[in-house]
Amino acid sequence: MKQYTVIFSPEAQDQLAALYGYIAVAITPEIAERYANNIISFCEGLQTFPNRGVCRDDIRPGVRITHYKKRTVIAYAVDDKLVSVIGIFYGGQDYENDLLFDRQVEN
Repeated sequence: MKQYTVIFSPEAQDQLAALYGYIAVAITPEIAERYANNIISFCEGLQTFPNRGVCRDDIRPGVRITHYKKRTVIAYAVDDKLVSVIGIFYGGQDYENDLLFDRQVEN
């Protein structure tokens, strides 16, 4: 079975850190750390079956969307050997507009 390398964009890293901070304040740092680590593990699991998410070319060409525990949306792109985690959006954030805006900035 083909193995992909999973990387996190700086934006995804920042979003994960912000999510950790939110949960650490709202609940506990221990729960925040466990949740963040579980998201990382979930994303790293994309290395064996990266096309499991839903293709959302309507938002950005090549972007796929998957969910972690129904509350966190993970946006990523896949090429021949690489899975690039583009964004990690929690609790109903408007990921579609964020990804559209990012695409417009790139052009």
